[in-house]
Amino acid sequence: MINIIFILSFSINFYILFLENVHIFQLNHYKLDVQNTWVSKNIKSLIINSLLFIFITFLILFIKFGVLFGALVYLVMLLWVIPKKAKKPLVYTGRVKRMIIISLILNILIIIVSLLCFKNLSLLPLISISIPYYMFLIDKINKPINSLINKKYINEAKKILKGMPNLTIIGVTGSYGKTSMKTFLGELLSVKYNTLITPKNYNTTLGVVITIREYLKSTHEIFVCEMGACYKGEIKEICDLVNPDHAVITSIGPQHLETFKSIENVINTKYELVDSINDGKIFLNFDNEYIKKRKSDKKYISYGIENKKVDYTAYDIKTNSKGLTFKMKDEKGKEITFTTSLIGKHNVLNLVGAISVAINFGIPMKSLVRAVRNLKPVKHRLELIPGKGKNIIDDAYNSNPEGAKGAIDALSEFEGLKILITPGMVELGEKEYELNYEFGKYAAGKCDYILLVGKKQTKPIQEGIKKTSFDKEKLVVVEKIEEALEIADKIEPGKHRTILLENDLPDQYKE
Repeated sequence: MINIIFILSFSINFYILFLENVHIFQLNHYKLDVQNTWVSKNIKSLIINSLLFIFITFLILFIKFGVLFGALVYLVMLLWVIPKKAKKPLVYTGRVKRMIIISLILNILIIIVSLLCFKNLSLLPLISISIPYYMFLIDKINKPINSLINKKYINEAKKILKGMPNLTIIGVTGSYGKTSMKTFLGELLSVKYNTLITPKNYNTTLGVVITIREYLKSTHEIFVCEMGACYKGEIKEICDLVNPDHAVITSIGPQHLETFKSIENVINTKYELVDSINDGKIFLNFDNEYIKKRKSDKKYISYGIENKKVDYTAYDIKTNSKGLTFKMKDEKGKEITFTTSLIGKHNVLNLVGAISVAINFGIPMKSLVRAVRNLKPVKHRLELIPGKGKNIIDDAYNSNPEGAKGAIDALSEFEGLKILITPGMVELGEKEYELNYEFGKYAAGKCDYILLVGKKQTKPIQEGIKKTSFDKEKLVVVEKIEEALEIADKIEPGKHRTILLENDLPDQYKE
């Protein structure tokens, strides 16, 4: 009986900790090196959690002093260590389910060996300490079957595309702005064509495969395929799958430097899309210095708003809290005025890029005016949420240096109190401290109040702010975004306020 209770106790504890690690592994896109870096950074807390699990497993010994007392202590300890609700919960994909099945098989084997060789199960809880690496072992065991399944789905997607020879595919990539560009293209091209875009954040190889298998129909004429990457070769992998006809590069910057290691690797990876284009059109943002300086033998179409020596540009740009207006010259030199409820000057840049693509697909500029006016902001990307006595600008989906600066500029266009809430930027490698430091200095010159989330995480932002004349009384550091929102609502009662939510750290970066 005691062995059964012991095994049950171990199993409960083990799978709470195991699934927590699998969850982080999923958030890290199943990349072993990224996961290993996360484990290294969080090794102390992982060991503490493991020791707590070991302790509560051995608490079943209290049963001899009374089942009720033992169960009560066990329950209290269990509730203490159960992971808190995640922003993005674990998704029980086929891969995750296979990891759970293999772990079950391994654990049964370990229990049998412990009973046969050691005649007891006292060493069983110690496995908890090795769970982060135990999980790596399980993923290695599953690797052959994962590869076979992925290959099967990829081949199915290729077969679907082969059966649609008249489908035009536009690849969109960039360090930032690619999701907005994809969304804008979807709306503008739909003026004339039946257009499909990759939904949500389906910008990996398997995400594109899912899009093709589940969303692509025979009636679609254009497929706008967003392509994301954290490693060299990942854009090429998507291009080998879809064989894009045309390409758009929205930007290049210091994003995902933890995995890319250098800006040169970022540039080369983004240009894997350009390299895959044969006779198609290539659209490049020439406001971006990295793109402008990159030499290419292929013909391209340039766009920009700061750089006027481009094929497509906008002028007379006006921004305010209600949206944007700008003008462009059509193919006959006639002036066309565009209005949109989108905020942020950098959205004009994305719109000019999208308009240039639409024009080259045979849609007259004047036919795009209504489509631009009807555009809605992309969720969590400078999404304006009006409220009573306040506005919230939700720019919570990942932050990068250029995007963060643009969001601060958008905030500065609003009247009343300007309040920034942010945990800072991540995945910037060796430049993370420097870029967050500069972000702090820039924000100090534009905001009335700055509320930082996470004392340790936001240290470089704090240092940057302190180097300015910003009022220290208006800088607040809290541990949770909920605290920051409560404080923001109470600042200078009676005054209208605009609150910018800039970035929301993924679960794997939260302390």
